[in-house]
Amino acid sequence: MSSRAVRIAAACFALTTVALAATACGKGSGGSGQIEVGLITKTDTNPYFVKMKEGAQKAADAAGVKLVTAAGKFDGDNASQVTAIENMVAEGVKGIMITASDTKAIVPAIAKARAKGVEVFALDTPTEPQSAVDALFATNNFTAGQLIGKYAKAVEGDKPVQIAMIDLNPGVSVGILRHNGFLSGYGAAQTTQDTADAVSAPNVVCAQPAQGDQAKAQSAMETCLQKDPGINVVYTINEPSALGAYTALKTAGKENDTLIVSVDGGCTGVQGVKDGKIAATSQQYPLKMAQEGVQAIVDYAKTGKKTTGYTDTGVNLITAKPQAGVDSKDVQYGLDNCWG
Repeated sequence: MSSRAVRIAAACFALTTVALAATACGKGSGGSGQIEVGLITKTDTNPYFVKMKEGAQKAADAAGVKLVTAAGKFDGDNASQVTAIENMVAEGVKGIMITASDTKAIVPAIAKARAKGVEVFALDTPTEPQSAVDALFATNNFTAGQLIGKYAKAVEGDKPVQIAMIDLNPGVSVGILRHNGFLSGYGAAQTTQDTADAVSAPNVVCAQPAQGDQAKAQSAMETCLQKDPGINVVYTINEPSALGAYTALKTAGKENDTLIVSVDGGCTGVQGVKDGKIAATSQQYPLKMAQEGVQAIVDYAKTGKKTTGYTDTGVNLITAKPQAGVDSKDVQYGLDNCWG
């Protein structure tokens, strides 16, 4: 081989070595050298998850990392969330934040991701078991339910009540926690599930799942009124459900005789409190969940420091008609801190 050929071969070898090194360095960072963080929400249309995504993007931009996002096609779409986890792991994200649609069925996919060194956090909704993820950033959903339960009890006092519960999906942890928190706050016995066949608490005459959807909640409320026209207290899993229930009650001419309480604190929901459609709602803070989750993944990527356990991102009762003995914030506070 001539000396010129040897020099060319050596140069080619050097370039190949550099390329391989660059590929190795890029692994775990999307191949670009930039840290990548994943966010998977239940849907990409619910204002709550839209705001969560905004919070994550803001935190990612501030930290100089890339945010990769995905969502289910509908609330309860576990298959799409499993696929999203697999795709993000293949892309090389350092961590994934997820609001699980099915808190049990998602666990095997999370376990596979963690086994490959990807840090996984639950946002908003605890997995079952909670230890299936590295950490949880969420409202204390039991406390959120308790607050509106205490409020309803303070309003109604010792008057006879007939309670309807417009729930989430059967078996989803966030729904069960809010459902049982409400019953605890009201002073009623807790049920074990948030399903229609689990109505065992005193004064609960109807419980219907509505998937957090306004139209389905309206239908669920209509079903409950057919079952018991005397319903005068309505617990709802979220504010779209509350507004759906209000529509059904208004159609039946019962909107002024029924107390509706809810959870979320979105701007539309707080406006519903201001307008007198919802008596009180427990406000949570999805922006904070996402921002703290992103920062924890960035810390892990840069230093190897892992975040574990539960971080409570806070909850406040919002009402225009405060009750003695129940901590609350006014509607203006709710509007100043709402989302969506």
